[in-house]
Amino acid sequence: MEKMTFADFISQHEGDDPVRLLLARERYPGIDLDLAATTLEVRRRLRTKVPEWYALPSLVYPFRLSGEQCSSSSTARYKAALLKDVCAARPRIADLTGGMGVDSWAFAQVAEEVLYNEMQAELARATELNFKELSIHNVRFSCREAVPGKIAQILDGFVPDAIFLDPARRAEDGRKVFLIEDCRPDVLTLLPELFAASRLVLLKLSPMADITMACRRLAHVREVHVVAAGGECKELLFLLDREWEGEPALSVAEDGAVLEISGGSGRTAFGVPGAGDVLFEPGKALLKAGAFDLPCTQFALTKLDVHTHLYYGGTAPEGLVPFGKWFEVLEVLPLNNRTMKEAGKRYPRAEVTARNIPMTSDLLRRKTGCASGGDVHLFGVRAGGADNYLIISKRIDITQN
Repeated sequence: MEKMTFADFISQHEGDDPVRLLLARERYPGIDLDLAATTLEVRRRLRTKVPEWYALPSLVYPFRLSGEQCSSSSTARYKAALLKDVCAARPRIADLTGGMGVDSWAFAQVAEEVLYNEMQAELARATELNFKELSIHNVRFSCREAVPGKIAQILDGFVPDAIFLDPARRAEDGRKVFLIEDCRPDVLTLLPELFAASRLVLLKLSPMADITMACRRLAHVREVHVVAAGGECKELLFLLDREWEGEPALSVAEDGAVLEISGGSGRTAFGVPGAGDVLFEPGKALLKAGAFDLPCTQFALTKLDVHTHLYYGGTAPEGLVPFGKWFEVLEVLPLNNRTMKEAGKRYPRAEVTARNIPMTSDLLRRKTGCASGGDVHLFGVRAGGADNYLIISKRIDITQN
């Protein structure tokens, strides 16, 4: 009988419970059940996150956490395209915090050569094996700790056009951390060595990081990219250029669409929408970027109120469409107990949101009596500078119009 390979085992047990497999390890001699169990768990995350890797059952994943923390294929490709644009046509890229290797894999597709460095030996060995299975042949592998005084040793003669770092955002006790100096490695202490080795450094920080504070603490920030996917802010990218002395450019990327944030030539106007207007609710990436006036200054929409980050106009500006949700305004009423009860009776199933009024969304839902569901959305808002309104709207898909 032909011996079962690791890839065969993974394919045959794709839907099985890894814990049950571990309890029955005597039935599978010759298979590393511990590695198989973690591989099966990680693969379930990669099915939609990195489908190109999921398609190969021969790839191995020794750590669950690396599967949780790795980039998606779309965000990895975004970083690769960014570095290709700012570097030479076929740049040389050093990834000093390689992890599971998804970013290095994307870099390898646009680069002349990539240096992958990972501090955990077992993870580095697994990635080197995986890259052979992925037919990636322009990557050097290194396993050294990125600490002060060691960057030149890690590079070992490799001369990068750009260096990439994605510091681990967990403390030794497992807590999530967000300050730059609490991550591993601490980029602040490494910056002099990084700039000595490369003009460009691309740094990935937690989506929870404060952009203004990070720019203030990091040196020579040339660009900031807020990268979102599926409506969630996934990554904050800071492109550092040792020769840059100006203000950083700010961009927002959402599922393949990119919007450059600028001051614009318009002004921020405030008002109350009417029936037939389109209402724009910005996505998390725009809000994270602090682009609260952009829909007005760059796209001529009107804002409901200074602290009510909803906007309206006669039509949806094409360049803004991918960066939030759009609604058709059906009716605008004063917000009071009577209108809330009447709206709940007319729309027993509706989504409900409170913005900039003295009640929460949960309380507004209870006052209307609406159950979640359907395509109607009730917004309780402050608008026009003084009054509170109930906006009855319907979710629309602009891309189908």
